[in-house]
Amino acid sequence: SYGYDCIKPEGAFYLFVKAPIADDVAFCSLAKQKNILVVPGSSFGCAGYIRIAYCVPYDMIARSLPGFKSLIEEIKTQ
Repeated sequence: SYGYDCIKPEGAFYLFVKAPIADDVAFCSLAKQKNILVVPGSSFGCAGYIRIAYCVPYDMIARSLPGFKSLIEEIKTQ
């Protein structure tokens, strides 16, 4: 609902999300400023995407959501 496009995972503990900017490495740096640790998809042969691991406690995922929302809102206003 925030505007991120995801590839539906098929049994893995991670998902690939299309970076809302062309440079997935740069997006990961912006996310880090929001205390969100994601990995560039280009490291896995998926340039333009980021990889998010969700094998963490549910509350950690829930706590990250405001950061993801804030990040995409900032990108959209640039």
